Amino acid sequence: MKVDGSCHCGKISLTAEVDPSTAVVCHCTDCQILAGGPCRSFIKSEGEKTSIVGQPTEYTKIAESGRKRILGFCGICGTSLYATDTDRKKFNIRLGFINQREQLIPTTHIFGDSAASWLKQIEQHQWFARMP
Repeated sequence: MKVDGSCHCGKISLTAEVDPSTAVVCHCTDCQILAGGPCRSFIKSEGEKTSIVGQPTEYTKIAESGRKRILGFCGICGTSLYATDTDRKKFNIRLGFINQREQLIPTTHIFGDSAASWLKQIEQHQWFARMP
Protein backbone atom coordinates (compact mmCIF):
# COMPACT_ATOMS: atom_id res chain seq x y z
CA MET A 1 0.00 0.00 0.00
CA LYS A 2 1.30 3.46 -0.85
CA VAL A 3 1.18 6.03 1.96
CA ASP A 4 1.99 9.72 2.09
CA GLY A 5 1.92 12.59 4.50
CA SER A 6 3.58 15.78 5.61
CA CYS A 7 4.48 17.44 8.87
CA HIS A 8 2.12 19.97 10.45
CA CYS A 9 3.81 23.00 8.87
CA GLY A 10 4.23 21.27 5.48
CA LYS A 11 8.02 21.67 5.22
CA ILE A 12 8.69 17.91 5.12
CA SER A 13 6.78 15.23 3.24
CA LEU A 14 7.18 11.48 3.02
CA THR A 15 5.92 8.73 0.75
CA ALA A 16 6.42 5.01 1.26
CA GLU A 17 5.25 1.57 0.28
CA VAL A 18 4.06 -0.35 3.37
CA ASP A 19 2.41 -3.59 4.36
CA PRO A 20 -0.68 -2.57 6.41
CA SER A 21 -0.27 -5.65 8.64
CA THR A 22 2.95 -4.16 10.08
CA ALA A 23 1.23 -1.35 12.01
CA VAL A 24 2.33 -1.40 15.66
CA VAL A 25 1.68 0.52 18.88
CA CYS A 26 4.72 0.92 21.12
CA HIS A 27 4.31 1.51 24.85
CA CYS A 28 8.02 1.74 25.79
CA THR A 29 8.99 4.56 28.11
CA ASP A 30 11.17 6.15 25.40
CA CYS A 31 8.12 6.43 23.10
CA GLN A 32 6.03 7.80 25.93
CA ILE A 33 8.58 10.53 26.69
CA LEU A 34 9.35 11.37 23.06
CA ALA A 35 5.66 11.47 22.06
CA GLY A 36 4.54 13.36 25.15
CA GLY A 37 1.78 10.76 25.52
CA PRO A 38 1.07 7.19 26.58
CA CYS A 39 2.30 5.49 23.37
CA ARG A 40 3.30 5.90 19.73
CA SER A 41 2.11 4.07 16.62
CA PHE A 42 4.07 3.31 13.49
CA ILE A 43 4.13 1.31 10.26
CA LYS A 44 7.20 -0.45 8.87
CA SER A 45 8.78 0.34 5.51
CA GLU A 46 11.97 -0.60 3.70
CA GLY A 47 14.49 2.18 3.13
CA GLU A 48 14.41 1.85 -0.65
CA LYS A 49 10.61 2.18 -0.55
CA THR A 50 10.68 5.37 1.56
CA SER A 51 11.15 8.85 0.10
CA ILE A 52 11.55 12.04 2.15
CA VAL A 53 11.32 15.55 0.70
CA GLY A 54 12.69 18.29 2.93
CA GLN A 55 15.32 18.21 5.66
CA PRO A 56 14.22 16.48 8.88
CA THR A 57 16.07 17.15 12.10
CA GLU A 58 17.47 13.91 13.51
CA TYR A 59 18.27 12.72 16.99
CA THR A 60 20.17 9.49 17.66
CA LYS A 61 19.12 7.52 20.73
CA ILE A 62 20.35 4.23 22.12
CA ALA A 63 17.57 1.63 22.19
CA GLU A 64 17.05 -0.78 25.08
CA SER A 65 18.81 -3.38 22.90
CA GLY A 66 21.89 -1.15 22.69
CA ARG A 67 21.35 -0.37 19.00
CA LYS A 68 21.44 3.20 17.74
CA ARG A 69 18.09 4.50 16.45
CA ILE A 70 17.83 7.67 14.38
CA LEU A 71 14.63 9.60 15.09
CA GLY A 72 13.48 12.07 12.42
CA PHE A 73 11.20 15.00 13.11
CA CYS A 74 10.44 18.44 11.72
CA GLY A 75 12.73 20.99 13.33
CA ILE A 76 10.15 23.72 12.77
CA CYS A 77 6.80 22.27 13.94
CA GLY A 78 8.10 19.23 15.87
CA THR A 79 6.07 16.57 14.02
CA SER A 80 7.54 13.12 14.71
CA LEU A 81 8.19 11.43 11.35
CA TYR A 82 10.18 8.19 11.67
CA ALA A 83 12.76 6.03 13.38
CA THR A 84 15.40 4.23 11.36
CA ASP A 85 18.54 2.20 11.82
CA THR A 86 21.96 3.72 11.14
CA ASP A 87 22.14 2.22 7.64
CA ARG A 88 18.59 3.46 6.84
CA LYS A 89 17.46 0.08 5.52
CA LYS A 90 14.30 -0.07 7.66
CA PHE A 91 11.97 2.73 8.72
CA ASN A 92 9.27 2.90 11.37
CA ILE A 93 7.03 5.65 10.00
CA ARG A 94 4.88 7.41 12.59
CA LEU A 95 1.18 6.98 11.82
CA GLY A 96 0.05 10.37 13.11
CA PHE A 97 1.07 12.37 10.03
CA ILE A 98 0.20 9.74 7.40
CA ASN A 99 -2.89 10.63 5.34
CA GLN A 100 -4.00 6.98 5.26
CA ARG A 101 -3.76 6.54 9.06
CA GLU A 102 -7.42 5.47 9.36
CA GLN A 103 -6.68 2.49 7.12
CA LEU A 104 -3.57 1.44 9.08
CA ILE A 105 -4.97 -0.31 12.13
CA PRO A 106 -2.35 -1.60 14.57
CA THR A 107 -2.95 -5.17 15.68
CA THR A 108 0.25 -5.51 17.71
CA HIS A 109 1.22 -3.73 20.93
CA ILE A 110 4.84 -3.91 22.12
CA PHE A 111 6.44 -3.10 25.49
CA GLY A 112 3.09 -3.74 27.18
CA ASP A 113 4.80 -3.99 30.57
CA SER A 114 5.28 -0.21 30.53
CA ALA A 115 1.86 0.65 29.06
CA ALA A 116 -0.24 3.19 30.95
CA SER A 117 -2.66 1.15 33.04
CA TRP A 118 -5.61 3.43 32.22
CA LEU A 119 -5.37 2.59 28.49
CA LYS A 120 -6.87 -0.82 29.22
CA GLN A 121 -10.12 0.85 30.38
CA ILE A 122 -10.32 3.55 27.71
CA GLU A 123 -13.65 2.30 26.32
CA GLN A 124 -15.22 3.16 29.69
CA HIS A 125 -14.17 6.84 29.47
CA GLN A 126 -16.32 9.67 28.17
CA TRP A 127 -15.79 10.49 24.49
CA PHE A 128 -16.68 13.81 22.81
CA ALA A 129 -16.78 14.52 19.06
CA ARG A 130 -15.19 17.93 19.71
CA MET A 131 -13.96 19.92 22.70
CA PRO A 132 -16.86 19.95 25.21
